[in-house]
Amino acid sequence: MAKEEKKEKIEPVATNRKARHDYHITGTYEAGLSLQGPEVKSLRLKQATLTSAFARAEKDGLYLYGLHIAPYAFNTSEEIDPIRTRKLLLKRVEIKRLTGALTIKGMTLVALELYFKNGWAKVLLGLAKGKKAADKHESIKKRDIDREMRREFKEKFKG
Repeated sequence: MAKEEKKEKIEPVATNRKARHDYHITGTYEAGLSLQGPEVKSLRLKQATLTSAFARAEKDGLYLYGLHIAPYAFNTSEEIDPIRTRKLLLKRVEIKRLTGALTIKGMTLVALELYFKNGWAKVLLGLAKGKKAADKHESIKKRDIDREMRREFKEKFKG
């Protein structure tokens, strides 16, 4: 009898939809977050924004900047800064790979998604290069053409 595989329970908290519009995403990495108790409770209530979140390599690891987690309303301990820098939890090999990739001109780590995976807070990071204005126009045109083709295909084979 084979072992039953456990399904990963993923509970989304916040997404950064603008990041895929502003950047070419070359690769994605999943990282844990070093959080304090009231921050986790706020995340469970989905009180976070990722719009300006990015990661930066420092001498002792990777840190996430710009992630806003609203203060927990029922916090009894000391107040926590909602936009404080948070350490990313990755394996040493991944940290070395990402710090090497960040040395290339124009490359950055952007937070794409924040979620709970099996009860642990995780952030999906995208290794990205900024798009120019012409690239943004091109991607909008491509998306519109694809949408139009799907619409025509649907009407043609509707019956």
